[in-house]
Amino acid sequence: MAPTVSIIVPVYNAERSIARCVDSILSQQFTDFELLLVDDGSRDGSGAICDGYAAADSRVRVIHKENTGVSDTRNLGIAQARGTYLQFLDSDDWITPDATKLLVQTAEAHSCDLVISDFYRVVGERVSRKGDIDEDRTLTREEYAAHMMEQPADFYYGVLWNKLYRRDIVADHGLRMDPDISWCEDFLFNLEYIRHAERFYALQVPIYYYVKTKGSLASQSLSITKTIRMKLMLFEYYNQFYKSVFDEEEYEKCRLKVYRFLLDAASDGAVPPLPGSKKLGDERVSVSRSAITGEGVLADAFRERKLLEQHLESAALRNGMTLQEARLLLALSELTAVPSRKDLADFVYLSRSALSMSLQRLAGRGWISAEDIRDGADGKRRFQVEVLPAARPVLEDLREAQRNYTQARLNGFSQDELEAYTRLMDKARENTRRALQ
Repeated sequence: MAPTVSIIVPVYNAERSIARCVDSILSQQFTDFELLLVDDGSRDGSGAICDGYAAADSRVRVIHKENTGVSDTRNLGIAQARGTYLQFLDSDDWITPDATKLLVQTAEAHSCDLVISDFYRVVGERVSRKGDIDEDRTLTREEYAAHMMEQPADFYYGVLWNKLYRRDIVADHGLRMDPDISWCEDFLFNLEYIRHAERFYALQVPIYYYVKTKGSLASQSLSITKTIRMKLMLFEYYNQFYKSVFDEEEYEKCRLKVYRFLLDAASDGAVPPLPGSKKLGDERVSVSRSAITGEGVLADAFRERKLLEQHLESAALRNGMTLQEARLLLALSELTAVPSRKDLADFVYLSRSALSMSLQRLAGRGWISAEDIRDGADGKRRFQVEVLPAARPVLEDLREAQRNYTQARLNGFSQDELEAYTRLMDKARENTRRALQ
């Protein structure tokens, strides 16, 4: 049976980083994939490392070939792929545990042909988030192309690795990387793919860790003549792309923006260090390995909390919230009675000051109303909070994250086991309520 996703990784002399890359793929929450490791004639131990993974996991296939370059290597992976979707990684990068799941869920929920996601730029021990499109809806080809026009030569649009493609579109139109081009070959592939795709969606969650500048013209020892020729050829293709996407009148309106690409392409397309960086490891929910293997009631509670936070965090990032704000909004939707500020802070594991700040931010988004009112009977101040209708789409995202959390916990249960577990948990929950009264 064909897998849902084919993940393609070109490998060349990557023995120092390939394990991190492959481990991040094999530990994905989404498991219905095949991993194609295409060894491009590596001279180090990369090929043997790849073979070791294939021997240990049936989802891994290794293809060894002579060294012909990254474009030819990716093309071989595409030709061998069997999945409904194509996902690409570079061997010195890695992905978050929910990356493939989020890409596939988004593609299927919105019936779209291309999903594009935010990513992390890693510089040493610092990490920064990079994105561009902030529209939370399906985009047409013209709308997506208009966004791309605002940021010519941006890696967000140009690379393969922050996107999910439909393999049938690639196959039906014979799309491949051009092995004769050694710069922006992935951008040309994307331009051609966009011409045949109709529905696009921007996933506003960073799922990919991009480590270093790849494909820099400065590092390829190309002649000035060849460099100029490649850039002019790329610009001409870019120009023709917009002529094919827009009608003549719309193209004339946008022509100056299209021509901006020629200026932006004067650089080699590198992703510079981005503002707002964090220490690597602090950007997402982290989990203590010792606590995962620990025993006892505290270790059990820690594991369940961390698993829930990992799922809630994806929904929080997608909606521009912190994890604290996501937990608070979900709590407010589930509580049958409004507690005091002190009790609410205790319920969502926040300090009083952090609670006040999160309430203000949620209110500023129009998702809740929160105020202290004076009771007419005794004159005491009373805390009043209400979840507003504007929060419904966000809450649905958070509840979907809860369902994914439950599914992860109960993975592999039979129907009889699920029914028995539900009965026992209901009984344990009631016992807990009685003991706390």
